[in-house]
Amino acid sequence: MRLLLCGHGYLGQAISREFLAAGWEVTALSRSGDEESIACDLSAAADIQALEVEPDFIVHCASSGRGGADAYRAVYLDGCRHLLDRFPGVPLLYTSSTSVYAQTDGSVVTEASPALPDRETGTILRATEDLVLEQGGIVTRLSGIYGPGRSAILKKFLSGEAVIEEDGRRFLNQIHRDDAATAILHLAQQQSTIGDRLFNLSDSHPLSQLEAYHSLAQRFERPLPPSGPRDADRKRGWTHKQVSNDKLRALGWQPRFPSFLDAIDGIVGTL
Repeated sequence: MRLLLCGHGYLGQAISREFLAAGWEVTALSRSGDEESIACDLSAAADIQALEVEPDFIVHCASSGRGGADAYRAVYLDGCRHLLDRFPGVPLLYTSSTSVYAQTDGSVVTEASPALPDRETGTILRATEDLVLEQGGIVTRLSGIYGPGRSAILKKFLSGEAVIEEDGRRFLNQIHRDDAATAILHLAQQQSTIGDRLFNLSDSHPLSQLEAYHSLAQRFERPLPPSGPRDADRKRGWTHKQVSNDKLRALGWQPRFPSFLDAIDGIVGTL
C-alpha cells in the first residue's frame, strides 16, 4: 500500500513512522522539501498535477503556518480540492480541528453535535470538511496536539507563565501526537469498512484547566498558577466543551495516553 502524506511537520513525521512500520510505502510532501519529503505547494494546482505518484491513500495534515484566513483557504480548502482533482477515487483523510465546535457550556460534544465555528478560519475548516466528505473522504477533528518537545500547558506551568482563566472550569481537550498518528493509521486500515466518515480525535479524559494545573502543582511540588481573565485571543478560540472519542474507540482504536497526565513523565525532559 502506498501513502501520499501531505504535510511533513510535527504530526506528519509521526504519521510517516507509523505507516512505514506497518509496511506501507510513504511519499511525503512539504512546502520547502527536505531529505525525507518532496517540495510541493498544496495551494498550487500545477504542483499537485506534476506529482508522479500513484497512491492508495492520501493524508492531508499540512499546517497553515499560523496564518490567518487566507492561509487556511490556500492550504486546506484549495489544497484538498487540488488533491481530489488530481487523484479522483483515491481516499483522502483530512485532519481538521475540534475548534469547529464553538460550544461554551461544558457539554460533551460528539460528531453529531453542532459544529458552527464563530471565526472565519473555522468556517474554512468546515467548508474543507464538507468538500472531503462529499468526495467519500475521511475527516478527523483533532484536539490540541502535544507530545515530545511540545506542550503549551506544561511549558507555561514550568516557566511560571500559566494563568488559570476565571474559575478554571474550561475543559482542555488534547491528543498526544503519537496517538493521533496511530488513529490515522487505524482509519486507513479500516477505511473500506467504516460507514460515516467523520471522527473526533481526542484523548479519553478531558481535564478542566483547574484540574490539570492542580495535578501539575502536586506532581512538581509547585504552587498553583494565579487566576486571571480568559484569553479571548486564543488561536483555537475560547470554548468550553468535552470532546468525545467514543466513535473512534468503537472501531477498535485506543489511545496509549488516555489523559494528558499519563504522558507528563515522558515529555517533561524533552521541553
